Amino acid sequence: MARHHTYSQHFLRGPRLVAELIGHSNVRKNDTVYDLGAGSGVITSVLARRCRQVVAVEIEPQALAKLRQNVGRLENVKIVAKDIVKLTPPSETYKIFANIPFHLSATIVRKFTETEYPPKSMYLIAQKQFARKLVPGDDHFTSQLSAEIGPWFTVRIRKTLRKIDFTPPPAVDTVLLEVKPREHTLIPSTNRTRYRDLVTRCFNDQKYFTRLNKPFSAELRPSQLTLEQWVALYNTVS
Repeated sequence: MARHHTYSQHFLRGPRLVAELIGHSNVRKNDTVYDLGAGSGVITSVLARRCRQVVAVEIEPQALAKLRQNVGRLENVKIVAKDIVKLTPPSETYKIFANIPFHLSATIVRKFTETEYPPKSMYLIAQKQFARKLVPGDDHFTSQLSAEIGPWFTVRIRKTLRKIDFTPPPAVDTVLLEVKPREHTLIPSTNRTRYRDLVTRCFNDQKYFTRLNKPFSAELRPSQLTLEQWVALYNTVS
């Protein structure tokens, strides 16, 4: 299926690769799994053989027609013709496994980590650069989004993909990214808004951040703080 530039689509080459990637996830036979930006249904079709129900979400007309043709008859597949960004997260237990449009990566991660009912796990094929900045650590710069979700979610890269794994091949390096709720949160969920407001202000106002950051180093920027330092900073000012 040809790429539709408006939707930033890069399709995985085939079911064998999808099955390998799902093998790096915790998707199980009793799960309900959302395939966001399902395209022609390559991921959906493999998920349908491995879990209880698949909800395939797609809005692009050409891809949606292919999706219905390829997986519409599968009893455990529900096709939802809707924009991912406008999708209401379900209230029942669910997981996500998806090859999302790259330009929506931050939007989707934020959407499904801020909802009242986040997925039990979320596996996204995303740009390596985006994923690296989302994984907290002290050996590289991290993003504002990484700092925002870190107290409540773990993030790690499960597998690196090759450009030839896609059609058409993307111009950027890609990975399989895992986002999961923490078993024990680092900050109480009731304090989430206050914590995220602090992170946002620190990233937007370096002078404010420098005043708060005396316990560490005045030369540090927000993107250089570890997750542990963010939690400590919040506990200091709260």
